[in-house]
Amino acid sequence: MHNAAVAFPPPDPRIAELARECLADLDGLIDLWIDVVGPIRRTYADRVPDADFRDSARHALEMLLRTVAQLPVPDHMAKVSERVGTRRARQGVPLEALLDAARLDFRVVWTALVRRAENRNMTHLVASAYYVWEAVERHVTGIMTAYQRTVLEMGRLADDERQMWFARLMDCDGRNPTVVGDTALALGFQISGEYLCAATAAQHGAALRQAATELRTAGVPVQQQALDSAVVLTAQLGPRTTARTVLGHLGDTPCGVSSTAGRLADVPRAVRLAITTARSLPADARGPRWLRESWLDVLVHHTSELAHDLVDDVLGGLDRPDVSDAEKERLLRTVHVHLTGNGAIADTAAAVYCHRNTVQHRFNRFCELTGRDVRRPEDAALIALALRARARRDGVADTG
Repeated sequence: MHNAAVAFPPPDPRIAELARECLADLDGLIDLWIDVVGPIRRTYADRVPDADFRDSARHALEMLLRTVAQLPVPDHMAKVSERVGTRRARQGVPLEALLDAARLDFRVVWTALVRRAENRNMTHLVASAYYVWEAVERHVTGIMTAYQRTVLEMGRLADDERQMWFARLMDCDGRNPTVVGDTALALGFQISGEYLCAATAAQHGAALRQAATELRTAGVPVQQQALDSAVVLTAQLGPRTTARTVLGHLGDTPCGVSSTAGRLADVPRAVRLAITTARSLPADARGPRWLRESWLDVLVHHTSELAHDLVDDVLGGLDRPDVSDAEKERLLRTVHVHLTGNGAIADTAAAVYCHRNTVQHRFNRFCELTGRDVRRPEDAALIALALRARARRDGVADTG
């Protein structure tokens, strides 16, 4: 059975001597490296000044040669990998190109060592090649780690800035033109664009964040963030991004969706309505729900402290001792079916499996007990609100 941990012999002392000789010709090695890396550098030459490029090469090659020569490496030189990775990330240099350039250090250093080695030292040189390669790989790994960390930090900073501007838009309620304009620039939104706003409870935030990521990947201007104990998504609509497109990405996420906002200044109001719609959703809600489908629930939610009084005032007559539970539920079901249908007596009768005269009789009985006539528009609106409040109070999804 082979041992997984292979013990390499220590580097040959002659390698250290050759590396010291290379250090004496450091400028020549830098010129060689710059020439070799030229084709790669052309992809980002406009982002890294020549002086910066040469200075980084000097510190990197000197650090590698000192490591191979087993000489002390000053602290500022030991951190060259981190500095290069951080700086190139901020300069927007592609990571793949950066790593390809860094790995060329091995070719340059190895070529310099080979040129200085005599034939009798070649065997020892080849046997110690791993030592040179390890030094280069540590340098490359340090660059990659610093680059990736910097990209994450830059992403967080950019996200923090986006959230700050969206929060400022909300704070000014869209009434400050300067804030609206600056928010549009920061978020990549259009001032006169059309927007769809959705909101969900915090426990469903991951699904909304995933939808935002998918939309952003598809090139849709979108902003997602936590707000007032909810998670909010605002997407700019366009010819190829309709409300249906956004709802498709929301999938089964239970969330409230406001009416579309016709301009960026209207987004704060749309966000508040979306949050209110989300908070009025029933516990078993699945998928997005439009504000226009939820106004009764929204109104009941906003008057929650009065909901109990509303139910008692409008429906309290049904609790009289001479009204049985069966009659009470029969009346409530008939009224509910009528109010949630098209308002036609014949259709209500068909839905509750009785004659239309029976429906009329039940309406009369309901009016006798409550003082509210479901056939009068004003009373009908109040009864509809009371039924919603009763359903929320009792924790049921439907009356009857």
